[in-house]
Amino acid sequence: MEWLLYPLLAFLLGSIPFGRIIGRAAARIDVQEVGSRNIGATNVAREVGLGWGVMTLVLDALKGAAPVLVVVAMGAEPVGLAEVCGLAAVAGHQFSPFLRFHGGKGVATALGVFLAMEPIACGVALAAFVVVVAVSDAVSLGSMTAACCIPLYLVLSGGSTERIAVSAAVAGLILLAHRENIGRLLRGEERRWRKDRRAQPRRSRSRSSSSSE
Repeated sequence: MEWLLYPLLAFLLGSIPFGRIIGRAAARIDVQEVGSRNIGATNVAREVGLGWGVMTLVLDALKGAAPVLVVVAMGAEPVGLAEVCGLAAVAGHQFSPFLRFHGGKGVATALGVFLAMEPIACGVALAAFVVVVAVSDAVSLGSMTAACCIPLYLVLSGGSTERIAVSAAVAGLILLAHRENIGRLLRGEERRWRKDRRAQPRRSRSRSSSSSE
């Protein structure tokens, strides 16, 4: 029963599209129709505002952390159940039934999962993310690098088989969700974070002018 109930609840929690909810509530914007058309924190930050993007990041991370922490709090939970719930939360974010089984890339939700399960591995991944984004100015490349760092770290540090398997599966899901970004990176067409942030005030003024006409 636990193997059915807890992963299902984790999937449903992960499927709540906080980015889309915030976009509509804060700016009457459907983030699935603007920018990268993604419900994640990066697109919300670009199109709605940095503060709202941070809120989206926190809420999406909590979706991943909460089911893991609940299962761990059970004490003698079945081995591997927390890992499966974490994977279910990421899958819920990517394949949300509230969005006709579409969704985001799952990076922030995975961040929450591994902050709850493997904080040191998560710290290594975050450091890799910061370095890659600072050098490349591409959030997508940093996200994919960070996702791949976690299973690599767990293998090198002797992590459990369950956590290595789940972290590899999560990394695979994140890479799959970034397949279009990979194509744009190879073609040199991927959006750049600092460039977009500099252009944002001009877009904001343009929207204000349009709304007043």
